[in-house]
Amino acid sequence: MTHEKLETLMKIKGAVAAGEFKENGELVAYKGQMPEDAAKMAAMMCAANTMMAKMQSEGFSKMTGMKWSPLVGWAVAAGEYAVCVEGNYGVFVQLSNADFNEAFKVLHEVAHK
Repeated sequence: MTHEKLETLMKIKGAVAAGEFKENGELVAYKGQMPEDAAKMAAMMCAANTMMAKMQSEGFSKMTGMKWSPLVGWAVAAGEYAVCVEGNYGVFVQLSNADFNEAFKVLHEVAHK
C-alpha cells in the first residue's frame, strides 16, 4: 500500500521525492530523486517539524481563540524547493512548478486512505 501511495504523491506537479515516516522520525519508505541518507534526514526533519507545528497550532488556538487545531499539515519553502506534509507523508516539489492546492489535496487523500 505504501508503494501505491508514494506513486500517487510522485504524480503531483513538480514532485521530485515523496516519503512516509514514523512519528519518531524513522523513514518507512521513499521514492524519487534523493539519496537514501538524505531521505532518512528528511524523515527526521518532517517528524520534528510536525511535532513543532502541532504544539504551535494548539498554543496559538488557546492564546488567540482562533481555530488553528487540530493540525492538518504544513509546508516549508526555501531555495528552489518546498516540502509539504500531512500525517506521516511528505512530498518535495520544485517551487517553480509547485501547486500547493494540488499537493495538499493529494496528501490529504493519501494520508487518510
